[in-house]
Amino acid sequence: MTKYISKQPNPQGVLDWTADENKTWNTLIERQTKIVQTRACAEFLEGLDRIQFSKKHVPQHSEINQRLKNFTGWEVEIVPALIPAKEFFTLLANKKFPAASFIRIPEELDYIQEPDIFHEFYGHVPLLTFKEYANFMEDFGKLALSASPKDRRRLFRIFWFTIEFGLLNTKDGVRAYGGGMLSSIHETVYSVESKVPKRVPFDPLTALRTPYRYDIPQPLYYVLNKFDDLYNILNYDLLALLEESKNLGDLEPLFDPAGEEL
Repeated sequence: MTKYISKQPNPQGVLDWTADENKTWNTLIERQTKIVQTRACAEFLEGLDRIQFSKKHVPQHSEINQRLKNFTGWEVEIVPALIPAKEFFTLLANKKFPAASFIRIPEELDYIQEPDIFHEFYGHVPLLTFKEYANFMEDFGKLALSASPKDRRRLFRIFWFTIEFGLLNTKDGVRAYGGGMLSSIHETVYSVESKVPKRVPFDPLTALRTPYRYDIPQPLYYVLNKFDDLYNILNYDLLALLEESKNLGDLEPLFDPAGEEL
C-alpha cells in the first residue's frame, strides 16, 4: 500500500503541482544532474540534453511527450503509483512508459521505496530518446505478455538488472545506465565507485537465476560492454532460458532474503 496520493489530471491532462512539490523537483534535479556527470553513460547525458527538463517545475507529461515522440515515438502515461505487471508490460508493448503522478516528500528526498515521477522521468526518459533502449522496452513488454503471470515475475529480473540497475563498460570506465541508480543520489555513486558490490558481465541465464531486493543498495550489478548490447539481449531465447533457470534454481542471495522482489 502506498502512502502517497496520486494526482488526477484536469480535463486538459494537466497535473496541479504545489510550490513545495516544484521545489522538491528543483532540489532533486539540480543535485542529481551534478552527480551523474562523471558516473552516467554518455547516452544518458545526451538524453538529458535532448529532453531539456525544466529545473523550476515538475514537467507535465504532455511536455515530455511532445519531445519524446520526436525521437522514438514513445510517450509517458500517467499512472497511479505501482500498477499490476500485466498493465505495466502492456504499456511498454504499446510504446508507453508508466509515470507516477506524485513526487516524494522532503523527508524522503534521498530514498523512496516506490517509483515517483522523479525516478521515472529523470531515470528513464532520457534514454527513451535512443532507439536501442526504446526498442528493447517495447519488445521486452511484448515478450513478457507472452509469458504466464508467474513467469513474468522471474522474467522481470532481466529488466531489473538492465533497465533499472544496469552498468556499462566505456572508455572512461564503468558507467551507469539503469534508471534505479541514475535517479538515486547514493546509488549513482555506489554503483560506479564502491568496492562493496560485485560487478559481473551480463549473462541472461545467470540474471534469471539471481534474486534481488528493491529496498537496499544492490550487492550485484551486471555490466554490458556497449549500449547496443541492450537490445541484443532479445536475440536470446529468453523464454527457453527462463525454463532452464527454473530447473536450475536460484543462486544464493548476496543479501538477507527477508525483503521481497517487486
